[in-house]
Amino acid sequence: MTQHPTQAVILAGGQGSRLRPYTDDRPKPMVEIPGTGVPIIGHQLAWLADEGVTDVVVSSGHLAEVLEEWLGKAELPCRVTTVTESEPLGRGGGLKFAARSLPRPDEPWYATNGDIWTRFSLREMAAFHAERDATATLALARPRIPWGAVETDEFGHVLDFIEAPPSPYLINAGVYVFARRFAGLLPERGDHERTTFPRLARERALAGYPLPQRSYWRAIDTAKDLTEAARELAGEHGG
Repeated sequence: MTQHPTQAVILAGGQGSRLRPYTDDRPKPMVEIPGTGVPIIGHQLAWLADEGVTDVVVSSGHLAEVLEEWLGKAELPCRVTTVTESEPLGRGGGLKFAARSLPRPDEPWYATNGDIWTRFSLREMAAFHAERDATATLALARPRIPWGAVETDEFGHVLDFIEAPPSPYLINAGVYVFARRFAGLLPERGDHERTTFPRLARERALAGYPLPQRSYWRAIDTAKDLTEAARELAGEHGG
């Protein structure tokens, strides 16, 4: 029987400079999805709880006090602990620092970046991870290219215009399943995507889980992403 993780880390320390002015007075995960009245991190906690997570460690940094104040007042669906880096440790170091506060260090865990708004079955991703006996598994998304594409033939004739086509490449979707041994492979400071992940890839211990078709996924990086998310939400509820 597959053991699904019941603990997770949310990396919520980013500056969110491309989301200004929304992030002038709050960290990126505290930006509300328009039309919901709930910040990104609120949606993430609800999703994690729905997927069987009981304990979440939130790694905060930029304007940590705003995040902690909201967490202190909100009705949370799971137990939440916050940790704040006293100095920037980089993404890998930040992940390692947060993992030290997980309540069950001998069990696997999920992690997600604090700006990801998504819904898919984490339990299925955990089963995929376990089947491959991976040390780490990352979710893979196929985003839409933000520009229109032009299709031509070999003679240079324009054949078609395609609005916002899907990318031919899969990208790291910012959601992870980690085996218990993963934390020990992280750097004390620095970026695990340049150190730990390439090493695991060479060892064939890193798996990639393509998000199921029609799964909702969006990284909230810019004000345009917020507008798009609100439009998609209105379309979803408006039929």
